[in-house]
Amino acid sequence: MSNTMYNKMWHQTQEALGALLDKEPQKMVEPQRNQVFIFQTLATFYIKYVQIFRNLENVYDQIVHPQKRILIRKVLDGVMGRILELKNEMVELELTEFHYFDDILQDLKLAPQQLDIPIPKYFLKEKLEVIKGREKILAQILADSGIDTSEMKFPVKSMPFDQAVKLIQIAERARQGRLRALFMKQIYLQEYRAKQSKTLGKKVTDSWAAALCIQKVWRRFHQCKKTEKLREEEMIFLGMNPPPLFNEVSATVIQAEKVDRLRNEVQMKHEEDYREALVTIKNDLKLIEGLDIKENLQDQIRHWFIECRNLTGTFPDYPDIEEGGSAIIFSNKTIQQEEDEKWKMSPSLFLPAMKEGCNAYKEIWMNKDESWNFSQDFDPELIKEEKRKELESEIRVQVDELMRQELKNLKLAVDREREHPAKVGKKKKKGKKGKKKEKKTKKDKDLTADRTIESLYKELVEEGLLIQALKVNLSDYIGEYSYLGTTLRQVSIEPMPSLLDVRQLITLYGIWPLGSAAVHEKAPLVKSLLLAGPSGVGKKMLVHAICTETGANLFNLSSSNIAGKYPGKNGLQMMLHAVFKVARQLQPSVVWIEDTEKTFYKKVPNAEKTNEPKRLKRHLPQILKLLKPDDRILIVGTTRRPFDAELQPFCRVYQKIILVPRPDYASRYVLWKQIIERNGGVLTSALNVSCLAKVTDGFTQGHIVKVVKAVLTDQRIRRQIHKPLTAVEFITAITSMDPVYKEEEESFKNWYAKTPLGKKRALAITGGSTEKAKDKGKRKE
Repeated sequence: MSNTMYNKMWHQTQEALGALLDKEPQKMVEPQRNQVFIFQTLATFYIKYVQIFRNLENVYDQIVHPQKRILIRKVLDGVMGRILELKNEMVELELTEFHYFDDILQDLKLAPQQLDIPIPKYFLKEKLEVIKGREKILAQILADSGIDTSEMKFPVKSMPFDQAVKLIQIAERARQGRLRALFMKQIYLQEYRAKQSKTLGKKVTDSWAAALCIQKVWRRFHQCKKTEKLREEEMIFLGMNPPPLFNEVSATVIQAEKVDRLRNEVQMKHEEDYREALVTIKNDLKLIEGLDIKENLQDQIRHWFIECRNLTGTFPDYPDIEEGGSAIIFSNKTIQQEEDEKWKMSPSLFLPAMKEGCNAYKEIWMNKDESWNFSQDFDPELIKEEKRKELESEIRVQVDELMRQELKNLKLAVDREREHPAKVGKKKKKGKKGKKKEKKTKKDKDLTADRTIESLYKELVEEGLLIQALKVNLSDYIGEYSYLGTTLRQVSIEPMPSLLDVRQLITLYGIWPLGSAAVHEKAPLVKSLLLAGPSGVGKKMLVHAICTETGANLFNLSSSNIAGKYPGKNGLQMMLHAVFKVARQLQPSVVWIEDTEKTFYKKVPNAEKTNEPKRLKRHLPQILKLLKPDDRILIVGTTRRPFDAELQPFCRVYQKIILVPRPDYASRYVLWKQIIERNGGVLTSALNVSCLAKVTDGFTQGHIVKVVKAVLTDQRIRRQIHKPLTAVEFITAITSMDPVYKEEEESFKNWYAKTPLGKKRALAITGGSTEKAKDKGKRKE
């Protein structure tokens, strides 16, 4: 796509956003009691904002004009924040983290895939150098301390000597057997050839019968191939099978990727030119217009002196620097106008920023003639306007000092007796302010004030508390949408969430707030997240994906990892202080607690008492209280046995609880296809993927990955041309594994029903007592 196409896309998206911003306050102000109507209204706005976000994110990533990108970024962050606000309102209304929009998507004529929430590329692109530098430092520390990351990822299990000898004997006997079989085959072939030479000594008399036999065989083979081809073409026409070369990357896609790379290079060059122009144009303005600005300001302030003298009979007091200096004199009218406008605004914290962005778009870019700027470089006139205001504020500070002295001289000359009390009053005020500041500084305590962040970082890496995150993208968490969610809820059946529902929540609660500081400061604050589900459903993978997508540091405070480290009460305080000090300084950061139920054990097993698994139980609530909106730190717990933990303190620590289910049929179907292809397998008509998905009900993503890797060895991949893959090979390999039974899944659902949000949802379903449920929740909070 060219620059004009992306500009057109931006204009269309801005128009859609403007229309949505006009509609939203009207809909939200109207009082409604119908809960279904309110949810549909919120959901409709949510879906429309998601569509706008998808377009804006694409435009921001591809547009090369630096000044347009600044405005788009501001609106993009506002849209992200508004989506999070609407999500929070829907959670409070429906009392569940998972929502289903089947009927609304039909009305809007949208596919479920269009509801997928992308991760902004600027999260990583804008701090790529910082992330690479940090990874090098981490790798260097690990190398110096002798910790091999490859061994950590793939630990080698030790084997007894007798078992090793048996394994070698089995392998050697198999090798000898293969050689013997090959030798016997050669002898057999020699004997067969000798017999054939004797029988073929006589000439075949009936050549016509032989030709007819060959014709029959050939015609049958040819007709079979033709029928197979016609059947394949029919299936492709009906949309049941993909067309040939469907999975191969086309030349158009390769060219588009090349253009994207070139566009990114142009984008970076224009950004550098823009930053340089900000400095040079400001310096030029200072030389050319600086004196004029200074004289105009002095004239305005002198005129104000005379006006006040004529009206009141005395010269006015000059505003202090803290109050804004002389700027406050000429800005009183605009402040009153802003107060009048605020009364009409929605309580959302992001709507004002979006409206401001839309107004700026209308004023500057909507009807701007850019025929001269084909390369989409910066606009110098816009920089001049911006820097002229900045230069005026800088010169105003200098002018204020001069005019303050001039006013002082005038007062001394005209009304000396009024100047002394004013001075005394000002001095007293300053003294009070100074005392308050001194009191505040005494409260802050830093246990490691004498140490640098680099030294603390190195210590945490060497202790194994700061670990290297695996390179896993959230898109690798494969799954499918739940198409029956709304239907099941209409008959009062609570469906298990789909894998893509989980993926969306990870994006909304984990990745977006960590990736954008502007969103994290104003959006509904999520400090902690719990991923609960059976073993093998991808909980650890999601934790690593959050770090990969945001470039966050990963701290491991699992009970097994901190056992024996920093002993004693003081040691524990020092450890937590060091971890969260580094996490704040190098944010965004993720603090991961694996098997977090152990921290909240009802009763500690005898085998684990030496590890002190409950060390963090008392400290975690205190840590959460200290986390502020500007601290981009997320505490993530993973558990496969949440029922072993004390429920109240557990739910008090984890603000959001996400159930990660075993994959349903649709997700298993997609999983089998994609995992087989990623491991070198070729999908043919001989492999019935639908059968595999049905038979493997209850098996998790972890099971499927293990089976595929076990079946698709290097030798099997090479033999696929002659012997295509079949479902039986995978089914045979998976029979030795234990699935996740329905009883285990039900135990997770029953446990979740006991959590605060689960209780509210249960009350709401049983008999319309949603108001009581909300009241109970508010009292507890």
